[in-house]
Amino acid sequence: MIIALLLSQAATTPPTDWSTLAPMPYVAAPQVTPPITRFVADEVAAGRCAMPKPADGHYLLRIDVATLVGPDGAVRRTVPRAIACPTVEQYSAGLVASFARANLQPRTGGGDIWYRATITYDWAG
Repeated sequence: MIIALLLSQAATTPPTDWSTLAPMPYVAAPQVTPPITRFVADEVAAGRCAMPKPADGHYLLRIDVATLVGPDGAVRRTVPRAIACPTVEQYSAGLVASFARANLQPRTGGGDIWYRATITYDWAG
């Protein structure tokens, strides 16, 4: 019983080295629209994210999200990389799950697989 619990827990924990994760196999690349970016810009402007204002006033924020996908293409878990801004981290994790819905390439073989999704927010502040 304890071994089964440990194995199931290990399967839902992302690998330590995210650089080894394959990119999300989207059918159509997600589009980060101005309304999506506006939430992030507002969080930064409100001081809820530890991000210094760039000298040129142009912000570029990338966040990686490790994503566990089942053999049926369903997202089982999303884990955002910490960027010292919990609201944006969780927002990004939710976006990845939404972007993946009915938008992943089919695959063969069983079992869950971890992928890396990267969202880039780009705005002038």
